[in-house]
Amino acid sequence: MEPREKLSLGSIIIKKGREFGADLVGIASRDETENSPSSRLAPELPRIKVGLGDGKKDAGIETWPGMAKSIVVIGLSHPQEKPEMDWWSGKGSPPGNREMIKIVNALKAFLGENFPEVETFHPPYHVENGGIFLKDAALAAGIGTIGINNLLVTPQFGPRIRLRSLILDIQLPSTGPMNFDPCSGCKAYCLENCPRNAFSEIIYSPEETGLERLPGRKGNYSRLKCNEEMERALEESGNGQKTICKFCRRCEFDCPVGQDL
Repeated sequence: MEPREKLSLGSIIIKKGREFGADLVGIASRDETENSPSSRLAPELPRIKVGLGDGKKDAGIETWPGMAKSIVVIGLSHPQEKPEMDWWSGKGSPPGNREMIKIVNALKAFLGENFPEVETFHPPYHVENGGIFLKDAALAAGIGTIGINNLLVTPQFGPRIRLRSLILDIQLPSTGPMNFDPCSGCKAYCLENCPRNAFSEIIYSPEETGLERLPGRKGNYSRLKCNEEMERALEESGNGQKTICKFCRRCEFDCPVGQDL
């Protein structure tokens, strides 16, 4: 496929993704995402158990399919007034994730019907189940930036966004990254109000990791501390088996980006 055809296909994918219900769509290369801080630090991070009930697994490391060259990242807005989008009930997928699955499957079907020469793969959401680091892919795709709260922050919705991806076997032009830094000069409400003080100390340094971009930007994001709050939510909801599990979103709600304040 010629460069002009690839550019046209990228535009078609973005347009169709929005038609199918995505609020944001971008394209990143595998190389950009594989070299992200999350991918490079993952082997060094303490292994923690994630998931619901007896189905917990070690927080994983990316395992890319051999055909992967580009990633289509789709974003779905998750406003504060719709908390049920990521409520877990038993082992069933949350409503927001089910909506994203529909969007990605519709895009996959469209490409199969109209561009059968392009192989596609719809990866699972969780890295420990064979997925990719979506925040880093979204950064490379120009959907947003990684904020000091270690979340993807978008101009339109702040960090109140949910992500899913579709992997392609063709190298398409990337749509990012973007020049966007809402955290510069911000009062960091998200860090001040964290119920577990997950940003209270420096854990990673550029000298130790060889990376300039670190979790929480300064290397002060603790996944272990953040996970404690998630575990508390599981315990209070009956371990996610019988009642609705509502995870902490404090750092999302306290971020002023994308809100009419």
